[in-house]
Amino acid sequence: MKTIWRNPVHLLAVGFGSGLAPRAPGTAGTAAAALLYLPLSLLPLWAYGLAVAAAAVAGIYLCDRACRDLYPGEKDPAAIVWDEFVGFWITLIGVPDGWHWLLAGFVLFRLLDILKPWPVKWADRRVGGGLGIMLDDIIAGIMSAVGLQAMSVLLS
Repeated sequence: MKTIWRNPVHLLAVGFGSGLAPRAPGTAGTAAAALLYLPLSLLPLWAYGLAVAAAAVAGIYLCDRACRDLYPGEKDPAAIVWDEFVGFWITLIGVPDGWHWLLAGFVLFRLLDILKPWPVKWADRRVGGGLGIMLDDIIAGIMSAVGLQAMSVLLS
């Protein structure tokens, strides 16, 4: 595992080490993503969207490569959490300002990522490689974003 700290692809894939948490690495990865969300949230919406799209595209390669290098034979190792970073950042696209929206997004995204309702479960089971690692979290992020936006409209 020494290679994780020396290889930037591995380091990003394990969420700067957050995915190495002994318990709930996906939740730890999402918490780390929340910290990085704070500076990202200062970007204009178009730049935020572009940064998240770039992170998603890069994530296909990052997750595939790290999975093959570090966890050969595993489909979606728990330690690889870049997908949680991207899914959570998708969740928060265009949310109103406030810590309560960040917390609501965190809870909603984690619930959908853990429970894997359709179509999240379909993507998790049917799509392999780096795309498969990323896709279920991207879908969970989109579903969470829609849920947060609906909550925002209902509460305003």
